[in-house]
Amino acid sequence: MTTLEQTGLSQAGQVVHKHYRSLLRTRRLYTLGSLGLLLAILVGALLFAEASNSGKFIERLPYFFDFFIHFRPDEPMEVVRAMFDLPSPYADGSFKYDYEVGRVYLFGEFYIPEYFYQLLVTINVAFLSTLIGVVVAFPLAFLAAANATRLAPLRFAVRRVLELFRAFPEIVIAGMLLAILSLGPIAAIAAIAIHTIGALGKMFYEVVENADTRPDEGLRAVGGNWFERVRFGYVPQVMPNFVSYFLLRTEINVRASTIIGAVGGGGIGEVFRLSIGRDHAAKTIAIIILLLVTIIAIDWLSGVLRQRLVGDAAFRFGA
Repeated sequence: MTTLEQTGLSQAGQVVHKHYRSLLRTRRLYTLGSLGLLLAILVGALLFAEASNSGKFIERLPYFFDFFIHFRPDEPMEVVRAMFDLPSPYADGSFKYDYEVGRVYLFGEFYIPEYFYQLLVTINVAFLSTLIGVVVAFPLAFLAAANATRLAPLRFAVRRVLELFRAFPEIVIAGMLLAILSLGPIAAIAAIAIHTIGALGKMFYEVVENADTRPDEGLRAVGGNWFERVRFGYVPQVMPNFVSYFLLRTEINVRASTIIGAVGGGGIGEVFRLSIGRDHAAKTIAIIILLLVTIIAIDWLSGVLRQRLVGDAAFRFGA
């Protein structure tokens, strides 16, 4: 008896089993082929990078950890002193009062440490640019959605504008704007807002196109205009997802504003670049700790809010 006959399957079951085995072999073959192709691309990319870098990467790799070995504070408390702008016994006498330079005094002797203040600047840049992006992307999303706007030329034009806005990374846009608007947070806000409009606009109109069209059809049947159809037919459905994307984009923009700050956009990124460039280990570690705690807190808070918003919306719509 054959192996299939020993399984006790009927004739039809044996045919199905043979077909399954054939599909399984084909899938494994495609998987192995895909992994081999990815491996070949990876090796080729590494060889190309090595050739472009004239071998410096491999040569310098043994010294990679030397930076971290030598880049350390005099003692752990130096990190705390740097974080809260406290005087340091290791400071040069000529720079005795350097720790007071970055303080922002609110009243009397009460002050905000420099790094906390710069971190607030970074968060403010991220939140304000995200808010601007949402305000602009919100109406553009309905103009770009095929089920909300029937005019093909208008949809085409809006989608191309959104593609143009997100075609360049924030740091590239910031580089151009910094040359025009000079250094500072204004250029960073404008750069992040432009990219956010393009990114959120695409995500928003895709949400609109996946919305239920029956409310829109009902409003159209009773003579509702475009604004009424959007306001009462689509907005109640898509708003939870819009808010979720807004929170997610805020997380992304906090990181983007930090990077742009390092190239002249102000905030914590700028002081980080200065501290690491001047070989201030304690200050650099203090900034890294602040950034890490802030990112974790923002990720956790936005995750909780997204879960509640999307979960409550799914419950209300019976999902």
